[in-house]
Amino acid sequence: MDADFWLERWRDGRTHFHQDHVMPDLPAHWPALELAPGTQVLVPLCGKSLDMLWLAERGHAVLGVELSALAVEQFFAENGLRPTRHASPQGERYRAGNIEIIRGDIFALDAAHFADCAAIYDRAALIALPPAMQQHYVAHVYGQLAATYRGLLITLDYPQAQRAGPPFSLPEASVQALFAPQSSAREIARADILAAEPAFAARGVTCLDSVVYRMQRRAHDVSADTRPGT
Repeated sequence: MDADFWLERWRDGRTHFHQDHVMPDLPAHWPALELAPGTQVLVPLCGKSLDMLWLAERGHAVLGVELSALAVEQFFAENGLRPTRHASPQGERYRAGNIEIIRGDIFALDAAHFADCAAIYDRAALIALPPAMQQHYVAHVYGQLAATYRGLLITLDYPQAQRAGPPFSLPEASVQALFAPQSSAREIARADILAAEPAFAARGVTCLDSVVYRMQRRAHDVSADTRPGT
């Protein structure tokens, strides 16, 4: 699954994954992270998510990353924002207030782009990627966040054999296996959403859960980063 797959979806308007409201899981669980205003929050594969506005309204510095120029331009236009724009080696950068979006490939970003992100909000990025790409994504993104980062990961859990992704199913055991090297993933909410997703039921999916995880760096990694001489 390459970049053209997602760019084509935005060109054709096949963006059913976009929600025209703030995801309820965000205001329900974000405050418990107790992040200070001004904390930089990474929103990977952000599309034109309204969740970025909610985060910015709480005083956070939002850094979105998105492949599609259409998605980025629609985000700012539809929300009445007039961004400044400038080119960078990683892609064009759009900024309005405390929201910045890099229009580029998240895998092309280097460690410097992640190091100041002390928080992450991953609603549909990890599950948008096929299993063969997920480990690389986790290492590249989560492995390079600030040493004391906290955040939310929202996944789907359903019988993968019943429907081809994306979005891909990510059972709890798979989440733990992916993040074990550097991050703690603690399930904090699970909801049966099959009745609200008729497209899944129409494809023969018999159960569908939305799952929220609280993410943070494992304690031994934090201590390793803060030892003298490291």
